[in-house]
Amino acid sequence: MFAGVFTAPVAGSGYLGLKASSTKQLFPAKDSVTWSRKTVSNGSKIQCMKTWNPINNKKFETLSYLPPLSDESIAREIDYMLKKGWIPCLEFDEMGYVRRENSRIPGYYDGRYWTLWKLPMFGCNDSSQVLSEISECKKTYPNAFIRCLAFDSKRQVQCMAFVIQKPTISNA
Repeated sequence: MFAGVFTAPVAGSGYLGLKASSTKQLFPAKDSVTWSRKTVSNGSKIQCMKTWNPINNKKFETLSYLPPLSDESIAREIDYMLKKGWIPCLEFDEMGYVRRENSRIPGYYDGRYWTLWKLPMFGCNDSSQVLSEISECKKTYPNAFIRCLAFDSKRQVQCMAFVIQKPTISNA
């Protein structure tokens, strides 16, 4: 046995790389204003924008920066899930956020997975069914974070998640 280099002929034209002698400019300048003088602005409205405050404020899921959702708003979100053909699912957790308590090894986090409330609601066709389960979950776990997830059974992925309940007495 011996080690060697294997080469094989390649059919077709080979890639020759970029030509340095090209006279055509790739991105021609359209105006005389230099990039450093250009600014992004939406006028006076820029003073009205407020972003999520991360200080002493945990971020949970989509829409978690909003005030608590009403039952009507939750029903509309669930109707959207059902219209897309996604499967609603409820989960709950005492802490509600990803943290590192038990181990500091890379890639290990506590709280990454929440506890499933019953089974995913396969065959659910009305948001009132999900609202009924949410009410039951809230009664059973009044001091837990509760979220609603949407799964796409065709693509096998989670498509949507939002927090339904943040307890008033929490570590968040």
